Amino acid sequence: VQPKIMMKKMSIPTSKTSLVLFLCQIISALDVPLDLSQPPTITQQSPKDYIVDPRENIVIQCEAKGKPPPRLVTYIFFYFMYKCSWTCRNTFSWTRNGTHFDIDKDAQVTMKPNSGTLVINIMNGGKAEAYEGVYQCTARNERGAAISNNIVIRPSRSPLWTKEKLEPNHVREGDSLVLHCRPPVGLPPPIIFWMDNAFQRLPQSERVSQGLNGDLYFSNVQPEDTREDYICYARFNHTQTIQQKQPISVKVFSMDSLNDTIAANLSDTDIYGAKPVTERQPVLLTPTGSTSTKVELRGNVLLLECIAAGLPTPVIRWIKEGGELPANRTFFENFKKTLKIIDVSEADSGNYKCIARNTLGSAHHVISVTVKAAPYWITAPRNLVLSPGEDGTLICRANGNPKPSISWLANGVPIAIAPEDPSRKVDGDTIIFSHVQERSSAVYQCNASNEYGYLLSNAFVNVLAEPPRILTPANKLYQVIADSPALLDCAYFGSPKPEIEWFKGVKGSILRGNEYIFHDNGTLEIPVAQKNSAGTYTCVARNELGKIQNEVQLEIKDPTMIIKQPEYKVIQRYGQVSFECIIKHDSTLLPTITWLKDNDELPDDDRFLVGKDNLTIMNVTDKDDGTYTCIVNTTLDSVSASAVLTVVAAPPTPAIIYARPNPPFDLELTGQLERSIDLSWIPGDENNSPITNFVIEYEDALHEPGVWHYQTEVPGTQTTVHLKLSPYVNYSFRVIAVNKIGRSQPSEPSEQYLTKSASPDENPANVQGIGSEPDNLVITWEPLKGFQSNGPGLQYKVSWRQKDVDDEWTSVIVANVSKYIVSGTPTFVPYEIKVQALNDLGYAPEPSEVIGHSGEDLPMVAPGNVQVHVINSTLAKVHWDPVPLKTVRGHLQGYKVYYWKVQSLSRRSRRHVEQKILTFRGNKTFGMLPGLEPYSSYKLNVRVVNGKGEGPASPDKVFRTPEGVPSSPSFLKITNPTLDSLTLEWGSPTHPNGVLTSYTLKFQPINNTHELGPLVEIRIPANESSLILKNLNYSTRYKFYFNAQTSVGSGSQITEEAVTIMDEAGILRPAVGAGKVQPLYPRIRNVTTAAAETYANISWEYEGPDHANFYVEYGVAGSKEDWKKEIVNGSRSFFVLKGLTPGTAYKVRVGAEGLSGFRSSEDVFETGPAMASRQVDIATQGWFIGLMCAVALLILILLIVCFIRRNKGGKYPVKEKEDAHADPEIQPMKEDDGTFGEYSDAEDHKPLKKGSRTPSDRTVKKEDSDDSLVDYGEGVNGQFNEDGSFIGQYSGKKEKEPAEGNESSEAPSPVNAMNSFV
Repeated sequence: VQPKIMMKKMSIPTSKTSLVLFLCQIISALDVPLDLSQPPTITQQSPKDYIVDPRENIVIQCEAKGKPPPRLVTYIFFYFMYKCSWTCRNTFSWTRNGTHFDIDKDAQVTMKPNSGTLVINIMNGGKAEAYEGVYQCTARNERGAAISNNIVIRPSRSPLWTKEKLEPNHVREGDSLVLHCRPPVGLPPPIIFWMDNAFQRLPQSERVSQGLNGDLYFSNVQPEDTREDYICYARFNHTQTIQQKQPISVKVFSMDSLNDTIAANLSDTDIYGAKPVTERQPVLLTPTGSTSTKVELRGNVLLLECIAAGLPTPVIRWIKEGGELPANRTFFENFKKTLKIIDVSEADSGNYKCIARNTLGSAHHVISVTVKAAPYWITAPRNLVLSPGEDGTLICRANGNPKPSISWLANGVPIAIAPEDPSRKVDGDTIIFSHVQERSSAVYQCNASNEYGYLLSNAFVNVLAEPPRILTPANKLYQVIADSPALLDCAYFGSPKPEIEWFKGVKGSILRGNEYIFHDNGTLEIPVAQKNSAGTYTCVARNELGKIQNEVQLEIKDPTMIIKQPEYKVIQRYGQVSFECIIKHDSTLLPTITWLKDNDELPDDDRFLVGKDNLTIMNVTDKDDGTYTCIVNTTLDSVSASAVLTVVAAPPTPAIIYARPNPPFDLELTGQLERSIDLSWIPGDENNSPITNFVIEYEDALHEPGVWHYQTEVPGTQTTVHLKLSPYVNYSFRVIAVNKIGRSQPSEPSEQYLTKSASPDENPANVQGIGSEPDNLVITWEPLKGFQSNGPGLQYKVSWRQKDVDDEWTSVIVANVSKYIVSGTPTFVPYEIKVQALNDLGYAPEPSEVIGHSGEDLPMVAPGNVQVHVINSTLAKVHWDPVPLKTVRGHLQGYKVYYWKVQSLSRRSRRHVEQKILTFRGNKTFGMLPGLEPYSSYKLNVRVVNGKGEGPASPDKVFRTPEGVPSSPSFLKITNPTLDSLTLEWGSPTHPNGVLTSYTLKFQPINNTHELGPLVEIRIPANESSLILKNLNYSTRYKFYFNAQTSVGSGSQITEEAVTIMDEAGILRPAVGAGKVQPLYPRIRNVTTAAAETYANISWEYEGPDHANFYVEYGVAGSKEDWKKEIVNGSRSFFVLKGLTPGTAYKVRVGAEGLSGFRSSEDVFETGPAMASRQVDIATQGWFIGLMCAVALLILILLIVCFIRRNKGGKYPVKEKEDAHADPEIQPMKEDDGTFGEYSDAEDHKPLKKGSRTPSDRTVKKEDSDDSLVDYGEGVNGQFNEDGSFIGQYSGKKEKEPAEGNESSEAPSPVNAMNSFV
């Protein structure tokens, strides 16, 4: 019979502990013991809406219990249980999209043993998309069938951003602005946030904030909002990926600067001037209109949003029409622009008004909120246990909005078509059972559904005839404090439901009356337990099939009391105070006393001394003022008492001289034993500063005479100490007193005390076995120290035997050393090792065993089946098969991948390139090769590594990288300026990274406020190297942007500026529109950089007056820090920047002193990466030594020839030509100039040509790869974790794009910075 959950009315309230215990007992009474027959019950299942990672195996959970238990059995599926043969009676089965799912026909799907949980193998070839659908599990045994919820399986998705061309936003100061994010639709939806190019979150305020849809709203724009790197990011948490939108440019035009520009280009008689920034009353940006509607589900979070434009910035206020906002559930977010109400209910429906207000007016919007509700339980059906012939009911009541419909199923089949049961009658939400028989056992499902969801609950009817059984352990002991409630448990089961009776004592009568409360779950409650309540209680359970009884014991304990409580104290500063807390408690309970200060732990301060029944505070200070509480806890009760301490200032006294204490004296040794002794002393004068503690030191005259060691320390109130001693030590002691001023001088030493010898107490530590050669085992340990020997004649017994082989221990006894070598061992075999100390008196305790290995040898075989998958133009993934562990012949440390470039497919030139090495730790079988050069041919091989070294290399594997975007053109020169034309000459890219298809030239005029005019774009064939631009404006400065293209895309651009000349008369023609400016002379142009790891050579061309003094300004690209300035000595046109950081992008510009605002345009360069360590030292190679010897011999011969010719007074032809035509650009540079002749880049080993520069765009673009960077190895191009995960970064700053568009398809996204936002 199903136990009823009811309690008799209690005459007095029970404690919280009693209530928790009672509830636990009720729950346990509902369960049918698992050794009895019962229908299945679903115990665990996956969520209804199950979003899975498409890269991992799909696990759909379905666990059930029952008797007999459901399990996987191969059978022919029948839909109805009554049609199924005995082979499918105890089974799990699944449907997919409403039809039977036969897992035997799908090799990727398995079911866990003795479980219904499905495992779909995605990692070995399966596709998650192929398994989307609705799944339902059925657990069946001979008494019925239980079904799971409908589990909807959907793989998560994190799509890339749609490519789009974003035009710059030109906005007038004070206007509103919305930057749209429009993230890709993912599953689940992504989290949106805005950042800049430096991966810093954009600051938000009442004026600037992000909306719920991810857009960035500006109530009014200010000049400081001008920037080119507004970037929207979408984070997909399920797949741990982040996608970014292309940067959005915003240019805010200030009215002052606009008026200045207009005034400079119009005459005094012209009417000009823009209106100043005007204030505006609020206008709602979102939502639009005056009203809107919102539907939310019961229990969810309601989010309402209002964002307004206006100047001054509007303030948002929310109200609910005809009511109040719900207290304790209402929150305001996003500077009160978002109203958040948690756990909404139907009562939260209504009209919500947001009001945006500033000094000029207000605007409002009304949102009509309707709260609907998916079904929720009022009464869920519960398992029903009946005996044959009994009656019962199953009730299923649910509510929702709209009202849910109720439907019943029997064993997973709609009850209308289920097998007939004469004892069953369905009446709406209730099933009535009468005169049930054993065949009436079944599992019933109640489904409550409406348009917003459904509820499914299984409840079984189990017809059993069982005699009573008591589930509470026999002779269970209950302990209760006197005058507290006592709850005695008697959990039971039986069918029909047993009757419960309680007796006290062996021959006591049945318990009745108001002094007891009898709960339906069998629990006996004694509301006020007295001393005479203690004793033995007997619980008897009986039904028509039998009777059983159980005894429990009840003990009544005395309550814990504080008989002397701490008292209020007033103490002068620097005094001493004590609080008492004397207790009385039951002798069988162990109390613990805890002191608190102001309801918190005592300060961690040696001044607080906690005694057995008191708290003492030494040297009281003002911060000790407060309330002190004594808390006494036992296992059954807890009491506390408090007192207040008030600290007052001490009365004025003469100046006190504080000093370190005098040393203690009269040291005395008493209670001499073999392993302990008592030391006492008399403290010296404390010199007006209380002694806080004493430090005890000892000297071992036998092993280390004259050396004093720390022994222990005790509080300053203690003058005796019990010391533990070691055998075979000649002790003497001294004591040092300590106060706040410092330490005293040590006391005179005590008399000496020699302890008796004994066998060692401990064995050597840090025992290891590591072979140094393939045929030996070196056993090492840390020897015992002198006083650890415990006696004379210290030695060690070293024992070893081969592990997992039935060998006897081999042992040797060695002197007091720390190493022993075992020779003639097999290669890399595990050994069991132990080292035991002994002396003349005996052995130390048996030591513990450690596992060591004999020496390693080089691996025998190379990894096989090496495969390379080229991911993009700079990244490849390499796979290999692991070598058999027995061929490693040592500890497997990982694999090394050697790879090198064979040739560039665009140049068709072969040359020697150093090998690069990546190491992948552990038994990893794949890794990433980063930093490859596009359009090149590579070779690689793989080797296994152990502690001895590397194994043989696998056969070389050849692979090619596809085309990439080219580097910037090697130079851009602008010559032959005329009134309306300029001639452009350029060099092809240093790194074409493919076949060049064309060049793109963009140019635009610049006025005297550095504002840019309209942008013109020209496409030029790839075989051209010069161009004459005609029809230009006279005496106008132009800025040019030039880059090259391959079939993959555009490369980095190079910029230059030039000016068309004035007319012959030197008089400007009348201005034709705003933006035309006077000629800008003098000027600095063609700023070029040649960068190494930590320095860069800056050169430029200057046009203007002589004797100009130049300076160089530089800083990290993209940083907002101030420019650093270096003065150039003299009027030279070159300078060396030193102390730069390797692998860093810098910005640089050149200016002239004394000419206000006169400087070059910015240039961006990047220093070379830090030189990676190579596996082979070139200085030790024979070919290198021979080459150096040949060079030295050649130099010696040249010096002899020069010396002979100099003595003859002649000149050789080359020298004459150099003297006659000295070129300043190739003159030897002085060391104090800080300049250099030429540099080789890390790739070509060729001098950098004038005008070449480091590409400004080093962005690594994710093309067709979904691989995570956790697969990168460690080596020359990055750093790697032990698991082989890449932790380096691709860095680089993109040069600013022209004002009329952004050609970049993707903004830079260093992976390390991205991970910090996840």
